[in-house]
Parts: sequence; structure tokens; C-alpha cells
Amino acid sequence: MVYRKNIVITGASAGLGEGMARRFAADGRNLALCARRTERLDALAGELTAAHPGIRVVTRQLDVNDHDRVFTVFREFRDELGSLDRVIVNAGLGKGQPIGSGHFAANRQTVETNLVAALAQCEAALETFREQRAGHLVVVSSFSALRGMPRNLTAYAASKAGVATLADGIRADVHGTPIAVTTLLPGYIASEMTGRAGRTPLLASAERGGDALVKAIESEKAKAYVPTLPWAPLSVVVRVLPAGLLRRFT
Repeated sequence: MVYRKNIVITGASAGLGEGMARRFAADGRNLALCARRTERLDALAGELTAAHPGIRVVTRQLDVNDHDRVFTVFREFRDELGSLDRVIVNAGLGKGQPIGSGHFAANRQTVETNLVAALAQCEAALETFREQRAGHLVVVSSFSALRGMPRNLTAYAASKAGVATLADGIRADVHGTPIAVTTLLPGYIASEMTGRAGRTPLLASAERGGDALVKAIESEKAKAYVPTLPWAPLSVVVRVLPAGLLRRFT
């Protein structure tokens, strides 16, 4: 297994991004953290460097929908740390609404953030990885990407399916090179996003989910359901579930 010392995490001020940052910091990795909320981000950086004095943590304010700034921030991270060994494309949005219900703006914003902005992050990461001839791209998709989903998940699932396919294409493109690509398909893990969703079945705790995410990332597999149980077995079922049952399940 390749040791990845310098790790970029987008959307790192809360939720899954914050959880991953804490775990990688405890393992002695240097971190480049970015998010829209700088107060929370800087507080996290201060906490991590105090707890783990041997690491470096650099931060930047970043709205990933500002595509030009994505490239600028990633280049600044590379210059400050000397290299980018792993980039985790984690920033995302889950505010979709049923199609045709008068919420096009919310659905468009979800797709733009989860797919178009993810493309910008992948482009910026691969720009550096190709120059270095090494790196690990991690794309956080979703279990919802497996097929079209009803109600509030329709636009969200489509955006996450798109980013999963994007990662698949990049993986094929860099096959045979020292650049690795991992697609994560998390199920329900406690976070700000799931907290706003109300009652959520099969919800993993933030601690269990965070541990599973980092384990999957470190394995550098092409694709991983997170946590493996119950989501890997359920992936087989969901793909063939009739639409009526799928609507009840989601």
C-alpha cells in the first residue's frame, strides 16, 4: 500500500469531511482542508495541530462552484505542502426536491455542486497528479447512485451517478499509471445532511461511518460501499427492486 502523506479534503468543515480529517490527522498525515465556512475550518485546523504537533494543516475558503478558484486553491495547496498525494472530492449538496414540484433552482444547485463542481475538483487534482506522475483521487459518490431514485432523491441520485461514472472514466484513462482512483458509495452515515433528512433507516453512527470511510480510502480499491454491511449486499437487491418497492424503501 502506498503511503499518502499530503491529503486534500474538500467540504472539510463538518460532517464526513471533518470526520475523515480527524482520522487522517491522528495517523500523522498533513492536511489541506477547504470549505465555505472558514470559522469552523480554522477552528478544526487549530484543534488538529494542537492535538498532533507533528502534522501540517493548511486551510482555504472555497466554494467549489467557483471553478476557477478550485484550480487556484489546489495549486496553492501543492505549493505549500510540496505535493498532493491524495485528493478527496467530498464537498456536496443534498437539497433536491421532487421533479416538477416547482424547485428547479434547488435541483439545479444540487446537480451543479455534486457533478459540475466535482468535475472541476477532479480536473484540478489530475492536473497535479499527471505532473507528479503519482496520486490518489477519491470521489465520494453515494449508494443512491445505483439507480434512479424517487422524490427528493431524484436529482441527487442522478448527480451522484454522474460523478461515479466520471470517476470510472478517469480510472480507465489512468489505468497502468501510478495514479489510483477510488469511488466511495456511502450508505446512510450520521452527518448534518442526514440530520436534516429526519428518520433515516440503517443509519451508521458518525464514528462507525468515518472509520469505514477511511479504511476504504486506505485500501485504494476501485469501488467501495461504506460501511460494507449492510450496503454491499443491499446493492444487489436495490438494482433489481421493482419501482414501487424502491419508492417505499427510500
